[in-house]
Amino acid sequence: MSPSARRRALARAAKLVPALKRVPVLKLLAAAELVLLARDHAARLTPAERRRLVALVRIGRGRRRNLSPEHQQELAALIAKTEPRALVGTAAERLSPVPLPRRLLYGRRAGR
Repeated sequence: MSPSARRRALARAAKLVPALKRVPVLKLLAAAELVLLARDHAARLTPAERRRLVALVRIGRGRRRNLSPEHQQELAALIAKTEPRALVGTAAERLSPVPLPRRLLYGRRAGR
């Protein structure tokens, strides 16, 4: 997409969504980056696992304590499969203006 076409598309979108004019472009890019990272981590689950994850969250109404111990274990296993620590580490690494220590981002090395 050429720069002029991109500019026209942004101008058209700004007319449709008035609040878009007030949001800095860098914040929009950062939000888009986070959405893409979250999508990549959610894609680590099969479609059936994603449906089950949503069902468990609905059953518990967003609170883990509302689930039975078996459901809590199942939910924990599904969440662990998405690697939330890696998601947070990657997000911090991509959005930080300075390099961050890998230990801080991803935890201690395995095997220690």
